Amino acid sequence: MAEGLTFHLKDFDGPLELLLALVQAHKMDLHDIPILALIDQYTEVVTQAHREEPEAASSFIEMAARLVEMKSWLLLPRSQEAEQLKQELTGRLIEYDRCRRLAAQLAGRAGQVTVYVRAPACLETDSLYPLRHSPQLLARCWQAMAGRARPQPLGQETFEPLVAAPFVSVESRVVHVLRGLATGKVDRLDQLFAPDQEVSATVATFLAVLELVRAGRLEIREDGGLQMRRGRLPRREPSQEDDHGAN
Repeated sequence: MAEGLTFHLKDFDGPLELLLALVQAHKMDLHDIPILALIDQYTEVVTQAHREEPEAASSFIEMAARLVEMKSWLLLPRSQEAEQLKQELTGRLIEYDRCRRLAAQLAGRAGQVTVYVRAPACLETDSLYPLRHSPQLLARCWQAMAGRARPQPLGQETFEPLVAAPFVSVESRVVHVLRGLATGKVDRLDQLFAPDQEVSATVATFLAVLELVRAGRLEIREDGGLQMRRGRLPRREPSQEDDHGAN
């Protein structure tokens, strides 16, 4: 960094403006910036300013950390990550420089234009509600807002989905499961539950699977596969619970 160049961070709006100032101060080409030299200059300025004005330097530390990370990538040979970070930083600096130049031009043009303003006009507003409603409607609305509305009687359409829902028995789903296993159409547990089937069919299928597992006719493997046991099952010894139930 050249001797005699001092920067006060409070004079800059942000890290990008400080980077542009360093580029201009050292007469760098904005489209071909020596990134390593620029990173060293920026971190040196921020480190020095942090000692003198820590509050002003707080907003510049994040950029310094990013530049240090970028430098670590740049030191690696043939690093695609470093090239990408370099292009992103160069693009941001070029875009910020153009925006700053355009803002200066607009500010110069605005200074040559006479602007006339007046005090805001006071508009009269009518706070009365313009619509008219019957007293009965207003009373019902007030009761509803106060939580004292009478419950409306439920119509037939409310119970229609429950009454019209098809009833599926567990026995029919037991036959369905065994038939699918015997024909080879079903060999996994998830094949028994379709997303578009009725809720009653899903519940009946679940109970059918439990009944088959409890009876020893069906085995569910850890991977979700199903195995049907054929032939005569070994006789189950009556348990203590069965004895109590018989009594």
